[in-house]
Parts: sequence; structure tokens; C-alpha cells
Amino acid sequence: MGFWTLFEVASMPILQVLLISMLGAFMATDYCKILPPDTRRSLNKLVFVAFTPSLMFANLAKTVTLQDIISWWFMPVNIGITFLVGGIVGWIVIKILRPKPHLEGLIIATCSSGNLGNLLLIVVPAICNEDGSPFGNRNVCSTVGLSYASFSMALGGFYIWTITYHMMKTSAVKFKALEAAEQVVSKEANNKLDATAQTQLLIKAEQQQQELESSSPNTYQKEKASWVKVVHQILEELMAPPTLGAILGFIFGSITWLRNLIIGDGAPLRVIQDSIQLLGDGTIPCITLILGANLIQGLRSSTIRPLIIVGVICVRYIIQPIIGIWVVKAAGNLGFLPPDPLFRYVLMLQFSLPPAMNIG
Repeated sequence: MGFWTLFEVASMPILQVLLISMLGAFMATDYCKILPPDTRRSLNKLVFVAFTPSLMFANLAKTVTLQDIISWWFMPVNIGITFLVGGIVGWIVIKILRPKPHLEGLIIATCSSGNLGNLLLIVVPAICNEDGSPFGNRNVCSTVGLSYASFSMALGGFYIWTITYHMMKTSAVKFKALEAAEQVVSKEANNKLDATAQTQLLIKAEQQQQELESSSPNTYQKEKASWVKVVHQILEELMAPPTLGAILGFIFGSITWLRNLIIGDGAPLRVIQDSIQLLGDGTIPCITLILGANLIQGLRSSTIRPLIIVGVICVRYIIQPIIGIWVVKAAGNLGFLPPDPLFRYVLMLQFSLPPAMNIG
């Protein structure tokens, strides 16, 4: 297969995403008003609760066996490497560009956390459906590729709600502390103009009381409550509909008698699988339209320096993919990967995805 043929095969899925995203962006403009923020939120909830779990269950139950689950062990390791490498390079970007303190966690998060779910669900089937696809039969490729993407989405959610959530929470605390400090300085500057000596003494007494309260045992209780909240958030993510859909898909796919109940022409409950598959088919177009519609909001205003955005782009689209090629090739040479070339392609894609939408 020549270079231009490969280029065409690789470009078509991206063009499809761009065209549908442009349609979504147009539908979100003030001129069209078909996808305003409220409608996007409602559609996003529908995708999250119904469409995505159905797509993940339908494809995992159809294609995944217990042996497949064991042979895919390198995927969670690969995703962990993407987060580690992105975090280190993001930290270097911070040291070079020196952004505001409350933006540091955001920059590291965008450098380390890729969109491991939605975009893979869009790009992988599109690659498989191209005439010149190097991954064999398009139907088999599309089904297996969606299984890889579903597994990636389930793993990505766990990483994002543990590592990324902690970084974003730290940045939010810094931002709130900075805002509070600015408000205190502003109030003190105004109060000094007409304050008496008595009111100044009262203010100092209140500040001392606040310092005593902050150093009291309540601090430990607040930290404990914060950790409980983090654990609760992780458990909540693990119980989210897409994750539950993936777990049930793995269970039905790996247990033979459950699989035979709903999968196959002779399955007694095959209508359930067909209905779930029909519901899951609405996932990809809806996700792509929402993706394009959300871009309108970002284009209208931005408070981050352009140089920082360029730095994040270089990390996500130049440095990470180069490292990803080395990692996947090394893992393949060491015998860590199954022989399926589509699996290796998905592993490489995990290094070259844009930042996760869940960061927002």
C-alpha cells in the first residue's frame, strides 16, 4: 500500500469527524439555535446514560472472551504510561512558561489526560470502514475495534477520576484561595480609608480568631472529609452507566452460557442484543455533534496565554505520539502484545489523542 493510499485512509475518518463537528458547531450558533447549551446538556445526558452503555455492552459481549481480557493486559499499563509521560512533560512546560499557579494543575491534566473514550469510538470504526483499511474485514475490524475503544473508555474513566481529578481539585483550591486573598486585600484597602482605631483592633482580633480556628482539629476533619469525597467520586465513576455497560459486556462475553443467551442467530434472547445494538448506534453521531457544538464556547473567549496553548499542543500531538511509537514497538518486540495489528494501532492512538473532555 502506497503512501498516498495510506494517507487517504488515515485522513478520511478525521475529515468525517471534522465535517460532523462543523455541523454541530453551526447548530450551536446564535443563528441556528438548534443545539443551545441546555439542549447539549440534555443530549449529553442521554448519550451518557443510554447510548454509550448500550454501544459498549453490545460490542464487548459480542467479541470479548476471557482469553481476550487476559491478552489485553498491556492496555491499562499503556494508558498509565501516557498519563506518566504527559504529566512529566507537562511539568517541564510549567517550569519553562511559568503560568499562574492556579493553571499549573490544568496544564498538567491536559498534557497527561487524553480523550480515551469518545474519539476512539468515532475514529476506530471509521478507519475500519475505509476501502483501503489495513485491518482486514471491515465488519470484524469495526466490532473488535469498538471493543478495544470500550475497554479504553472504561480504563480512561478510572484514571481520569483518580489522577486528573486530584490535579484539577488542587488547582481549584489554589484559584479560590487566590480569589479570596484578592478580595481581602481589596476590602482592607477600602476599609482603611474610613476605619477607626477601634475597628482596626476588632479586625485584628477576628483574624487571630480565624487563625486559631484554622489550626484547630477541624483541619484534620476537613482533610478526612475531602478524602472521603474523592473515594466517593471514584466509586461513583465506577458505577457510571458507561462503566457498568463495559463490566456487563465483559461478564456476558467471558461466560459462555450467558453469551449464548443473547449472542448468535439461535440465541433465545437475541432480541435483547439487537435492541441494545440499535440503541448504541446513536452514540457516535450524537457525540460528534456535541463535540462540535462545544467548540463554539471555547472559540468565543479565552483567558490563557497563546504560548501555553501551543505548549500543550506540542506535548499532545508531537512529543506524546513519538514516545508512544517507541513504547508500543518495544512492547511488541518483548512479546507483551497480542498479534492483532488493530490492538497496536489503538495503543498508539492513546498517545496522540486531544485532552479529555471530562477535564471541563
